[in-house]
Amino acid sequence: MDRARKLIHAEEREIFPYDGSGVTAAILDTGIAMHPDLAGNVIGFKDFVGGSRLPYDDCGHGTHVAGCLCGNGSCSGGRYAGVARGCRILAGKVLDEKGDGTISHMIEGIDWVLKNRRLYQVRILNISVSIGADPAGGEALFHRLAEMLEEAWAEGLFVVTAAGNLEPPSGSLSRLRKDSHAVTVGSNDGTDSKRRPLSGEACRKRRGVDGAERIPDLTAPGTGIVSCNAFFRRTAGGCRNAYTEKSGTSMSTPLAAGAAALCFQKYPQETNEQIRQRMLRSASDPGEPREKQGYGMLNVARMLE
Repeated sequence: MDRARKLIHAEEREIFPYDGSGVTAAILDTGIAMHPDLAGNVIGFKDFVGGSRLPYDDCGHGTHVAGCLCGNGSCSGGRYAGVARGCRILAGKVLDEKGDGTISHMIEGIDWVLKNRRLYQVRILNISVSIGADPAGGEALFHRLAEMLEEAWAEGLFVVTAAGNLEPPSGSLSRLRKDSHAVTVGSNDGTDSKRRPLSGEACRKRRGVDGAERIPDLTAPGTGIVSCNAFFRRTAGGCRNAYTEKSGTSMSTPLAAGAAALCFQKYPQETNEQIRQRMLRSASDPGEPREKQGYGMLNVARMLE
């Protein structure tokens, strides 16, 4: 996470005094472990897979994602802290111990977030997963999921999803990218993230404007990301195996969600669409094809300007 924060200009000195405090992000994933780096951040949990009342993560994916978003880095002296350390987490477990899940569980999870968004002051919905087809529901269930995500956006939630599965199976969540308001995040680990933003003309020549579908909307680091390990062990001296390394757009997505949390803290009156425009138009241009980078690389410091 230290490298990722540098690449997207989200080091503490660049974003101070903003840390996402007062903002809640809902994460629908494999659950969440009560990791020391997430102490005080988790304010709610619901298990749609096993029905547990207590938070847990038997896969580790969701905890890693949460650490990228808002881990405080306490087990590493701040080195592996997330983007928005003060952001609260509402965690829904919609995937099992293998990271597999169904559209039905995701729909239940989104419905739960919508029903509780005012109670928990949810502003962001992070979905870093791909959901396989639900044989019992077929295409109708998939369309219902698409409607639910659009409803979440219409209700004011900033919806951010992983753009990683470029060749998804029929019925996969990745199909929702087309014509969706959700911000889709790809992975780009280039080091030149200080270049100028894309020009206005380049910004217009993307999905829904020039007739071509541009995936993703923007990119963020996603390779070799070190974040919270759900299978840590508390010891007399602190914490053992506190972190683990994962790669993928699943890791890129919470970086964008964390950036949105910082912006909602600084600009609490702005809408999800205003934050979306702020995020996309402030992105740096690594100089890669638009179909690979979208608007460019996430630039958090520029978002806050």
